[in-house]
This record gives sequence, C-alpha cells and structure tokens, in this order.
Amino acid sequence: MPVITVEWLEGRTPQQKAQVAEALTKTFIEVAKAPPEQVWIVFKDVKRSDWAMAGKLLG
Repeated sequence: MPVITVEWLEGRTPQQKAQVAEALTKTFIEVAKAPPEQVWIVFKDVKRSDWAMAGKLLG
C-alpha cells in the first residue's frame, strides 16, 4: 500500500486538497498499477512559523 505524504504550508482549501488527492491517486493507478483503495495520502499542513528556508524562518 503506497502512502504519499504531502508537507506544505497551511492555507490550502479542502477543495484544493481533494484535487491534489485525486491527481496523485490517478497517477499512482496509471504508473504504479496500484488499486485506488490502496493509495493513501496524508496532508501535513505546516505553520509558516514552523518552516525555514535558506536559514530563515518564513513566518
């Protein structure tokens, strides 16, 4: 069972998450030949204050 973890900055809508989940699942079905019920996706929404890039906090 493939588990896909998406870590990104918080703020996406439920509709955006649904679209991403649909697209990722479709790709795994086509490429990895995985049945859709076995493709699991976990969204981890991270606060800007908990994310840093180039040595600096974003928030």
